[in-house]
Amino acid sequence: MLDDQDRRLLRYWQAEPTLSPGELAAHCGMTAGRAARRIARMQDAGILQGVGAVIDWAALGYAVEVSLRITLDKTQGNAFDAFQAAAREVPEVIEIQTFLGRVDVRLNVIARDMGHYQQIYRDRILTLPHIADIEALMQVARIKAEEALPL
Repeated sequence: MLDDQDRRLLRYWQAEPTLSPGELAAHCGMTAGRAARRIARMQDAGILQGVGAVIDWAALGYAVEVSLRITLDKTQGNAFDAFQAAAREVPEVIEIQTFLGRVDVRLNVIARDMGHYQQIYRDRILTLPHIADIEALMQVARIKAEEALPL
């Protein structure tokens, strides 16, 4: 589906997402129009899903990140859907992942400090539907957070 020129475009854009379409095309050795058509094709195919800003939550005062591993009470037929819908409504939940196995869902939660986290946990997390068990892992350091693909 992707050829070498598509991969080159993606590689340069991942490395420097602030490049204008013209600059990106110049780096890739193609015209701006051709690069724009290739980018549009990759967007239409769902390969490129958007370009956004990366925000340093700590710089905005969020000093605590906790990963919650949650096992749901699967005796209810709608447990996953109801839980996910409710978890999406918690603004401090920055990531939701589902798994196969003992752990069903993982939530990443950010908070300003431990007092704020306790408030979120008591008022928002523990009220989510169908929770059977929760294990909390407090993040100490982020060693690697890379979303770029090896193209």
